[in-house]
Amino acid sequence: MVQLGIMKNNILVFFLSLLILACGGEKEKNTTSTPSTPIESKIEVKKIITPDFNADSAYQYIKEQVDFGPRFPNNEAHGKCAIYLKNKLANFGLDASIQLGKATTFNKKEITIKNIIGEYKPELERRILLFAHWDTRPFADQDTKDMTKPILGANDGGSGVGVLLEVARQLTIQNPEIGVDIIFFDAEDYGEPSSGMSMQSNPDSWCLGSQFWSRTPHRPNYKAEFGILLDMVGSADAYFTHEAISMTYAPDIVRKVWSKAAQLGHGNHFVNQQVGFQVTDDHKYVNEIANIPSIDIIHYDKNTGSFHHSWHTHNDNMDIIDKNTLKAVGETLLGVILDEN
Repeated sequence: MVQLGIMKNNILVFFLSLLILACGGEKEKNTTSTPSTPIESKIEVKKIITPDFNADSAYQYIKEQVDFGPRFPNNEAHGKCAIYLKNKLANFGLDASIQLGKATTFNKKEITIKNIIGEYKPELERRILLFAHWDTRPFADQDTKDMTKPILGANDGGSGVGVLLEVARQLTIQNPEIGVDIIFFDAEDYGEPSSGMSMQSNPDSWCLGSQFWSRTPHRPNYKAEFGILLDMVGSADAYFTHEAISMTYAPDIVRKVWSKAAQLGHGNHFVNQQVGFQVTDDHKYVNEIANIPSIDIIHYDKNTGSFHHSWHTHNDNMDIIDKNTLKAVGETLLGVILDEN
């Protein structure tokens, strides 16, 4: 009986031990199987880099043009300014040249066209074309006084050139790996007077320099992936909408440029709006003759449905040039170029 009790006790101890081990094992299992706190995934936020663009420099380049006086074909100031622009492009490290041509104006004047050309990395096959007109209107037909006298053209002529000169300077500093051609077209503003923006009286009397270049480019069989024209880009609170010819020939380029402007915080100037605003401008002929998809960044006055109030008047002087607008346009343009690397 005693031995049986001992056996029972031993068996009881054995089962109690198993139970304890089982409970302990289950506890350990539960402890080790508790899921760890997941590591939060890191979301990489792409930093927006604002390109360097010196609005003070662009402003100075406009002033230096205006200091020559009115700059229309065949006058003395025009000849001096042509040399100045060519030398500026050369000083910034571009291959610079003057393309000469002949044309007859609407009023039967024989003029010498001087298109100023600067080539950044001409050896590269992939290229972007940037352009503006550098000549000024030989008469103030939109003014109420002195209508037969020439204008200074600080905004209409000078502003686009000033921005592109600073872009040229920055190209050799920032060194993008894409070819860029900068052309200052001549004789854009020697067209037949008209009451409307579209110059419907004789549209082909305008933009004589770009028509000449589009038929005889500075390099045979010249091609660029796209082109951007700057015209009247210097006034305060400038308003740039989607111009109609640009949207016909190069809507993707319009969206590319306006998207970059918004990204850089310049959506107050570059407005995503098309208002039936069609302009006979240099980009028309670059599109239609040279077959390079090109757009026009040009001021649209939302209050009058016309150009800037100083257009083709004697008020188009340095007083209307605004550095904030120059910066918005220049940064956007450089941003587009650098994205093409």
